[in-house]
Amino acid sequence: MEIKGKVVKYGDNINTDEIIPARFLNTSKAKELARHCMEGIDKDFLKKIKEKKILVAGRNFGCGSSREHAPLALKEAGIKCIVASSFSRIFFRNAINIALPIIEFREAIEKICEGDTLEIDINKGLIKNLTRGESYSVTPFPPFLQKIMEKGGLEGYIKMRMNK
Repeated sequence: MEIKGKVVKYGDNINTDEIIPARFLNTSKAKELARHCMEGIDKDFLKKIKEKKILVAGRNFGCGSSREHAPLALKEAGIKCIVASSFSRIFFRNAINIALPIIEFREAIEKICEGDTLEIDINKGLIKNLTRGESYSVTPFPPFLQKIMEKGGLEGYIKMRMNK
């Protein structure tokens, strides 16, 4: 799976309440959630991601509550991939479950700048920073996670497994 796009960048400890504030959790409709995505920290987020489709962040992205609404809101808003120094474990799993590609890259915050253009190959574990002419190796998803992503998330993967 390859993804290419410009970067929108945030810092450390972006929590799920900042990604999708609790006052908007009265719906599970993805389009409605997307309208309020990142309102907790950036009122201009939706304007920025009209051209920037890869979110880069520091440590502990998605910390806080275990709400599945957070990765769903980001994906529906138009984010194609998240690259962070680290993720909270529950956010990581929730993102995989809905097939939102996420990559842990310890040096993300130091090596990647707002507006850089990245080309990411998730299956190979390779990030190319086209703006800076640099490449970074990361741990690729194991085959079973790649299969979940290929099937559009956990639901699609389970359906595929049940039909075998």
